[in-house]
Amino acid sequence: MFRLRDTLAAALLAAGVALPALAQDKFPGIGRAATPKEVAAWDIDVRPDFKGLPPGKGTVAQGQDIWEERCASCHGFFGESNSVFMPLVGGTTADDVKTGRVATLRRTDYPGRTTLMKVPTVSTLWDYIHRAMPWDKPKSLKPDEVYAVTAFLLNLAHVVPDSFTLSNDNIAEVQQKMPNRNGMTLAHALWPGKDMPGLATQPDIQAKACMSNCGPEPVVTSVLPEHARNNHGNLREQNRTVGAQRGSDTTRPEGWLGDAAGPVKVVGPASHNSPNAAAIALTHKHACTACHNMEGKLVGPSFADIAKKHGGKADYLAEKIKSGGSGLWGEIPMPPQTLPQDDTGAIAAWLAGGAGK
Repeated sequence: MFRLRDTLAAALLAAGVALPALAQDKFPGIGRAATPKEVAAWDIDVRPDFKGLPPGKGTVAQGQDIWEERCASCHGFFGESNSVFMPLVGGTTADDVKTGRVATLRRTDYPGRTTLMKVPTVSTLWDYIHRAMPWDKPKSLKPDEVYAVTAFLLNLAHVVPDSFTLSNDNIAEVQQKMPNRNGMTLAHALWPGKDMPGLATQPDIQAKACMSNCGPEPVVTSVLPEHARNNHGNLREQNRTVGAQRGSDTTRPEGWLGDAAGPVKVVGPASHNSPNAAAIALTHKHACTACHNMEGKLVGPSFADIAKKHGGKADYLAEKIKSGGSGLWGEIPMPPQTLPQDDTGAIAAWLAGGAGK
């Protein structure tokens, strides 16, 4: 009994000493510390020294298959671009791979700047594809698929051969073949390097923080002027559905939907009172709005145009959503969509019924 009492007393004493120390690092009643698993889910960036790069591998041939299915609709079958995005490939030569400096960047007669002309690090390609692609389903590619797509993109630029397999083991070797790997410079006054004697050691912008008698704290706000509202279509419908931030509904003053009964607060993409709210919410959930506006062409036709052309054809529209395709609305194909059957049916029924708001 005495041993138990002494043990408990020692444990309580230790806890009493430790708890105040832990409490110093916390704010009472505000949040909690993120768990290692939660931090790992966010910590997916890959640095130029390849720290953070997950293990994996992918061939050029595998990358071509994924590219044609998931990437070509926006970037062209050979990375040459189409009416959606600027070209990724072009303007680099075999000499650029040897020297690490893209000669075309110095030409004033070249029509544009491609991604492979500018990007100096292969980790940038891998990291961006991993985090942000494909356009309609970011973060859906597995590491092996990202390696394969990156390998195919590098093959298009003649950085790696057709038979190449890119992996975490050889990606540092590939870095030594990037056409613009030596194109970055610190030869400016923003942050001069230690190996650049004679350069200015002060930044080109000087700022001195006010430490006393600074006056009232400024309030930063932003209001879209009425004359500029909706000049480029509804911004909310043009946002990618990634993250918590959503753009303004620029068809009307922010946050309000006017009707005969007076202003009604808008929550999400449509009023909760709308009979179409559930279907519209599904178009945001499944990133349909990455390519389609409610009205007006974005990457693909607007929901209103689809409804006008295929009104009453719910089964047809459901099949088109699942199978994808091209030719009906121009040169840009729509990739096949893998939505749950019920969600596909709900969106198709909404479109067939007129795509009401």
